[in-house]
Amino acid sequence: MINAQDVKNGTCFRENGRLYFVIEFLHVKPGKGNTFMRVKYKDVIDGRVLEKRFNIGEKLEDVRVERHQYQYIYKEDDSYIFMDQETYEQVPIEKNKIIGVDFLKEGFVVDVVFDTSTDTILLAELPVKVELQITYTEPGIKGDTATNTLKPATVETGAEVRVPLFIENGETIRVDTRDGSYIERVR
Repeated sequence: MINAQDVKNGTCFRENGRLYFVIEFLHVKPGKGNTFMRVKYKDVIDGRVLEKRFNIGEKLEDVRVERHQYQYIYKEDDSYIFMDQETYEQVPIEKNKIIGVDFLKEGFVVDVVFDTSTDTILLAELPVKVELQITYTEPGIKGDTATNTLKPATVETGAEVRVPLFIENGETIRVDTRDGSYIERVR
């Protein structure tokens, strides 16, 4: 068990039989009344983000998790096959457990999170920023770059990203895997 005031970003806890990861927390001490924790957390199974208020001293069921680095090898049916970087063991992970799966490319190294009590895979996380090559985008019109306009572009994984007008086919860009947004052009 863990006290509510001890939660941090990345803390995993179980409530009503479901597993959650803390995304954001805030220690609130109002002028009147008791101190409490405002916690934003994400459901491991379906990805819903919830927000709840916990009183100081309230107990949460702590879940011990471990993170290991695995390399993506290939896709087989609805599963993605990853290899442990240390033991070379291959593990299949379902698509719905991979965060940022649309930007997953062969050879990428991801963090795989395990529940140590049951030795089950909870999720796999891509790095926040990945570099991908543009395979197709419409050409930008000269002189149209003064505005902050975006156009659709397809990257090498098949995902679509909104990019500035000056980006062309064959260029490499950096993408945020959490929301699929364009960050910058890689030179």
